[in-house]
Amino acid sequence: MNTLRQQGLVWVIALMTLAGLSLSSSTRAQPGAASTPASTASVATTPLTVAGHVRGMVIDADTGQGIPLAYVVSGDLTVRTDHDGHFILPASMADQPVGARMPGYRQQQGKLQAANAGMTVLPLRKFESHGLYLSAWGIGSSKLRGDALALMAQTDLNTLVIDVKGDAGIVPYRSEVWDALGYPKQTVVTVRDMPVLIKDLHNKGIYLIARVVTFKDDKMATAKPQWAIKTSSGTLWKDREGLSWLDPSIPSTWEPAVAMAEEAAKLGFDEIQFDYVRFPDTPGLQFSQPNTWEMRTSMISAFLDKARQRLEKYNVYVSADIFGYVCWNLNDTLIGQQLEMLADRLDYLSPMLYPSGFTWGIPGHVMAVASPYEIVHHSLQAAIERSGMSGVRFRPWLQSFKDYAFDHRPFGDKEIRLQIQAAQDVHTQGWLLWNAGNHYSTAGLNVKKLSMTPSAQPATSEASAP
Repeated sequence: MNTLRQQGLVWVIALMTLAGLSLSSSTRAQPGAASTPASTASVATTPLTVAGHVRGMVIDADTGQGIPLAYVVSGDLTVRTDHDGHFILPASMADQPVGARMPGYRQQQGKLQAANAGMTVLPLRKFESHGLYLSAWGIGSSKLRGDALALMAQTDLNTLVIDVKGDAGIVPYRSEVWDALGYPKQTVVTVRDMPVLIKDLHNKGIYLIARVVTFKDDKMATAKPQWAIKTSSGTLWKDREGLSWLDPSIPSTWEPAVAMAEEAAKLGFDEIQFDYVRFPDTPGLQFSQPNTWEMRTSMISAFLDKARQRLEKYNVYVSADIFGYVCWNLNDTLIGQQLEMLADRLDYLSPMLYPSGFTWGIPGHVMAVASPYEIVHHSLQAAIERSGMSGVRFRPWLQSFKDYAFDHRPFGDKEIRLQIQAAQDVHTQGWLLWNAGNHYSTAGLNVKKLSMTPSAQPATSEASAP
């Protein structure tokens, strides 16, 4: 363990114990492969010469080399490739749709060839997400969505994170499972035809991530108070935004988020990202079980296991947002987010590395907003060293909003560029920009150089004069 990391862990954990403080302030508030996640799928190890099987291979589209341990999905069956990238499936699955995916690549869909027709080859192309967040209101607004798409056309942005189940329980489209889950009737729909919109965005080459707010669920907590987190006096607890949460220690509370995630996968999203997949960072609350490390981590792990199992057949990636200090803390930050246990269950982890959220800073950088590069770089480096995972398994959220915790400085071109550079320097799977109001600009981004076409060039020197 290097000195910086060792000092940082001791320092951060020590702060956490003082006066009962919790190091979980990276909130959404805004005035070698090391490793792939464990899977419920079986690994394809049967010899490829076995008769009566469909043979295939997952390869890197650029190098032609096989990709080991890639996921191959057909129907309800998932297998993983061997060390050379090969896989086999039952002959009965010939001519059926098949998909493949591997962290660091775009997933691919194809069709299985017959057993006697040769090998099915599924090429995967390397991919880094450079993304923006759009709320249910943002994706439904022609202005905000239009501005985001125009910005994507000007820059190297290629990803949208879209609320499918937002903080306040708003779903942008008319959900087919919402009522059956026990929610009150949808009164707000911001997107008239989500399948058509998804198809249009995919046609533009945009990677789509469905954000599913998990246990922060005021609508369900109000509808089923027996599922809600309680105060020490037994009343319904509400967070700083006045919203109630579901109790993660009650397995029945897992279904709403899983069902909404499954619906998003069916709609065609490329990835499901769970947010607020944790216990609150408020002390003294009542849960259905004693509030211990074992309880918290086992419940969050079990939720993610259930979600991953339900989503497996859709060939989508599964990710989660985690507190920034989770990269440093050896424990679960008292919210059930234990880095090592999350890594086994997720394709990507998205630590919220907003400098404004690092209330106590990090070693050598107490004024976090003055050190945007160091906050992002050192946090990611600590997580990578500690977990043994490669950087490709991390995709951080970066700050694209005015500071709210220190000196209220704006975060503009310099600050955003430094955060992006930090993520690139540890070779992450890209990065995501967060702005709750969905207001973004070219600040900090690489703007494409547009070549002048003959028709776009001025006809005469007179015409081009001011």
